[in-house]
Amino acid sequence: MTALPKPEFEARLREVLRSQVEFIELIGDDLVTAGGKRSRPIITYLAAQALGAAHPHDTDLAVGVELLHSASLLHDDLIDDSDMRRGKPTAFRKFGNVVSVMSGDFMLSRLLVLLADMPSSLTRAFGQTAAAVCEGEVLQFQVASYGEYTLDHYLQVIYGKTAAVFELAAQAPALLRQEKPEYQASLATYGREYGLAFQMQDDLLDLCSDEAALGKPVGGDLQEGKATLPVLYLLQGPHAEEVRRILERRATAPGDIARVRALARLEEADTRTRAEIARRVQLAADALEALPPSPAREQLRALARQEGERQR
Repeated sequence: MTALPKPEFEARLREVLRSQVEFIELIGDDLVTAGGKRSRPIITYLAAQALGAAHPHDTDLAVGVELLHSASLLHDDLIDDSDMRRGKPTAFRKFGNVVSVMSGDFMLSRLLVLLADMPSSLTRAFGQTAAAVCEGEVLQFQVASYGEYTLDHYLQVIYGKTAAVFELAAQAPALLRQEKPEYQASLATYGREYGLAFQMQDDLLDLCSDEAALGKPVGGDLQEGKATLPVLYLLQGPHAEEVRRILERRATAPGDIARVRALARLEEADTRTRAEIARRVQLAADALEALPPSPAREQLRALARQEGERQR
């Protein structure tokens, strides 16, 4: 697979995050040094390559996607009261709520500066994506508060939480190049379906994996009152009332998480979820057929197809 041009990307990311305020610099340094898989920028680079000749703003576009994602993580960690991110203490644990939130806002401000030199369609797309992220997070709390556990709500939540940024990452190079609508639509569909599969896999692992493989305790979603796809399948089955009670009490009783895990196996909710992930992956792969054949197109397809095998 074509590797992300790390020196160029990481150097530009560090440059964009530079600040005269030490705490902002430290959070920016954490973002650069933590690295991570950089899944979203990789999608942006590969989509750009699939469209042909390089564009001078490709790296800034990839950096912009990472800034939007990273700003949302800073806010998410605070909302979720998370202690760790990628094996390190979260920013708000180290620096406090105000510093963490304002550093996320600083990243969004830097993103606006990057977009200033690009087509207005990208500003619109980034703005719409940021709105979708916010709506997904708030809807997730609303659903848990009201007990409105439906598939439509779940899909809206995971679109906002994850798939919207994947969709942006894939489509943005086509918007930058002002490509024909079918290329824009192809990449948008690819990113959206890949992102939905990605979050469904995360949710399945949270319930059905084991702590050693996952690298963190299982059942976190149940403890937050989140009805993910395997749990929604259980809410359609013979143990629906029991599962709903566990959700409503946030899996606080001894054995709650183990019980839902056992029911997921018994009723094959885990198998149904894997089948839905595979279906979404296929939709993502099929969407790329509208693009001209290229190694980058096949690498995008391979990225999506790896999703069903991911263990953490």
